[in-house]
Amino acid sequence: MALFALPTSPDLRRDRPALPGDAAWWAFCAATALALGAFSSLGPHRVWGAAAALGYTAAAVLAARGRSPRTAGAVAVTGAVLLPLVVLLAVDRAQLEVDVVARSAGLLLSEGTPYLERPTVPEDFNPYLPGMAAFGIPEAVAGPGPLTDPRLWMGAAFLGAFALALPAGARREAPRWLAACPLVALPLAVGGVDLPVAGLMCLGLARAGQGHAGRAGLALGLAAALKWTAWPAVPVALALLATASGDGRRGSRAALRCGLVALLTAAALVLPAALRDPGAFRTHVVDFPLGLTGAVSSAASPLPGHLLATQLPGGRTLALLLLGVSALLLAVSLLVRPPATGAAAAARLALGLLLAIAFMPATRFGYLVHPLVLAVWSLARQPPPGVASPPSRTGRSSRRGTGLRPARWGRGAGHGSARRGGGRGRTTPSRDR
Repeated sequence: MALFALPTSPDLRRDRPALPGDAAWWAFCAATALALGAFSSLGPHRVWGAAAALGYTAAAVLAARGRSPRTAGAVAVTGAVLLPLVVLLAVDRAQLEVDVVARSAGLLLSEGTPYLERPTVPEDFNPYLPGMAAFGIPEAVAGPGPLTDPRLWMGAAFLGAFALALPAGARREAPRWLAACPLVALPLAVGGVDLPVAGLMCLGLARAGQGHAGRAGLALGLAAALKWTAWPAVPVALALLATASGDGRRGSRAALRCGLVALLTAAALVLPAALRDPGAFRTHVVDFPLGLTGAVSSAASPLPGHLLATQLPGGRTLALLLLGVSALLLAVSLLVRPPATGAAAAARLALGLLLAIAFMPATRFGYLVHPLVLAVWSLARQPPPGVASPPSRTGRSSRRGTGLRPARWGRGAGHGSARRGGGRGRTTPSRDR
């Protein structure tokens, strides 16, 4: 597939001939976009589906005619990201989460907390940690407009963090190829709070793999202040730092430094708002996502956890038990076989998040962007077969994923729509919220 045809830095420095699978991949993307546009009840999703289907179809035609993947990918990104984004900005439409972020920023500036004191309906809830409100500050300060829209800042944060996490030779092409994937293109156009979290996790693991403990902690602390889903990245990075140097004492100091920076960064962004109204904080970011409030989240994609919670007596408890077992297995794997490279750490984290998303009682397909981004970044960091990795900052060359030793797994290898501006209370609940 075109998305995964450029996994390594040397491959990204030069264009390659079109492969037979490229046209099939873009055709599959076009069919996916058409299906979403036809069956979704959300206006922004229908707009995206129509525009993206055109872009993907054009990319498929170009690939079938032997045009370069770079050209086809650029056309796909234009149709799947730029065109629907411009249209939705022009008509002032977005997913509900964009309005939630903008409203939370206004509340943070005026009340000191991004959370409503007495939420009643799903649209009143802000299930994100306080740091997410930062993306709404431009709109809260300067007013609604195309340049202050939170989705632009979330998308820019994602693309910037992901590019910085890549090797220098991959920074121009890899973000473009990733943006062309429907699972990433959709939130870039309609609004996606998961994207900056995923980008910062990649950046944190990249800095940890380079031995920069403080920088890794800063990136991971920022991610942890946005959503709970970023928190599993911290122990993964600590395990990487503790073992990658080959010196137990130095690795332990690096892990401790990273953990302290991450903790202090997240605490500085989360605690002021949480302590301002602890009850509201718990209601919004703990009770609501777990379905413990009167207004139940409509994040209900038919993944195993949701099906268990809704179709079996006691299924919610079983789903939460499976979620806990998945977290325990990830923790045990970090102790038994800690990752030795940033790419291996990203692969381990991607697997852990995939299991967590599968077993969450309130879940949605959009969350899959986390393991997808991590997996693509892991592939982009892998050296070509037979080429040794350059020495790390700790002085020890990594042999994982090279011709010196076979790579092993673990050590080598929404919301809904809303009419924005003026009446933010007039929203349409999303089935994915």
